[in-house]
Amino acid sequence: MSILVYAENWDGKFKKLTFELVSYADNIAKQLGTSVSVVSIGNVPENELKNLGIYGASKIIAVNDSRISGLENQAFTSVIAQVALKEASKIIVFAHNFAGKALAPRLSVRLKAGFAPAVNGLPKSIEPFIVRKRVFNGNAFTNLQIKTDVKILTLMQNSFGIFENPVSAAIENFTPELSDTDFKTKVKEVSKVTGKILLTDAEIVVSGGRGMKGPENWKPLEELAEALGAATACSRPVSDEGWRPHEEHVGQTGKIVAPNLYIAVGISGAIQHIGGVSGAKYMVAINKDPEAPIFEVANYGIIGDAFKVLPELTTAIKELKAG
Repeated sequence: MSILVYAENWDGKFKKLTFELVSYADNIAKQLGTSVSVVSIGNVPENELKNLGIYGASKIIAVNDSRISGLENQAFTSVIAQVALKEASKIIVFAHNFAGKALAPRLSVRLKAGFAPAVNGLPKSIEPFIVRKRVFNGNAFTNLQIKTDVKILTLMQNSFGIFENPVSAAIENFTPELSDTDFKTKVKEVSKVTGKILLTDAEIVVSGGRGMKGPENWKPLEELAEALGAATACSRPVSDEGWRPHEEHVGQTGKIVAPNLYIAVGISGAIQHIGGVSGAKYMVAINKDPEAPIFEVANYGIIGDAFKVLPELTTAIKELKAG
């Protein structure tokens, strides 16, 4: 038996969240006295696959089927299920991102496995198997017990950390048995955002709300993001009004992010928005309304006009970096 991790790749490369997943699985494996296997789907160079061994993966199952051109959920689920059965994996770990949220529930049904989404720490207990996750839009935690033989988890990004535990990773090529029914849905085109830091990768996110008053006022926020090396984001009303592109919308109905630092500028703090950013390690709120709900959840708050605060904050950060 081994812990199985699904390692998503981006154009043949693994990102930080994949290494975090392997580190997480490695720590569970230590508790169980077992090892970590990783399944990688797509064309990934051997040296990149071996990088997973730095974080504790002792076996890499590489699946490179020419029929799989994108995230075809049914095909990916079938592949991962076959690998899980082959490896007799009792715990399967995904990232709590778009891919993980698409695949984990399907796999749960396929394997009749208990499913715990958005966990944010190691199991509190192995027998019984209990994990912790946020509830009530991140305002509380609950302990969730999984009683099935096979258990599936999705891990919140930036909730565990990356820890090296170098082992010699053996790479094994695997050819799955796939049928036409696994390819009912076809991915015809993939459009990717280029030229800026992606929200799902960013350790720092600077986000704006209706308090920015219009799309023409976004430059100070962008300058702060550039000074910090951060990604830019926005609340739903901003994207609905067309002030910012929809791919920047964060919240329960947009992208769920968990950066190390989230700076909310001119955002009131509606519960739907907080639900999508509550995984941030630290939150800073900038708002001229001292009664704004965002201050109830922020670690630090600045009460003031964003158009005065942002330039001063950007200047201070640049001076700090230069010094």
